[in-house]
Amino acid sequence: MNAGLNNVTRLKIASAEQAIRHVFVRDLVLDGKIGVYEHEKGGFCQPMRFNIDLTVREVAHSDALENVVCYEKIVNKVKDLLAEGHVNLVETLAERIASRCLEDPRVECARVRVEKLAAIAEVASVGVEIERRRIAD
Repeated sequence: MNAGLNNVTRLKIASAEQAIRHVFVRDLVLDGKIGVYEHEKGGFCQPMRFNIDLTVREVAHSDALENVVCYEKIVNKVKDLLAEGHVNLVETLAERIASRCLEDPRVECARVRVEKLAAIAEVASVGVEIERRRIAD
């Protein structure tokens, strides 16, 4: 095993000991304007799939929506980003999604996967997955 991997801290999905919960969005499929090639520009939309995993610091809460990280708000953040207009790279879009998720102070880590579903005819999808952590104050 690579010695460098021993020091890598992986996304902790959920932990009772650390009071961490896992909030996720699975297989969100939306059309968006993305791509660097001429045939992808000029208002052309293409299907993309998004998967988002968030490490969320738990807080004591009652049964009230304002006390949790709302997955509907996460979906709306992605929709809002797509509505802003054309993006050249899936990497850029993934970074923007992670940044928006980390705006909520309860979110400690965001893993974002963005896939283009029709970019290359011979494959089901191409894309990128990133993981970003909150920068300590």
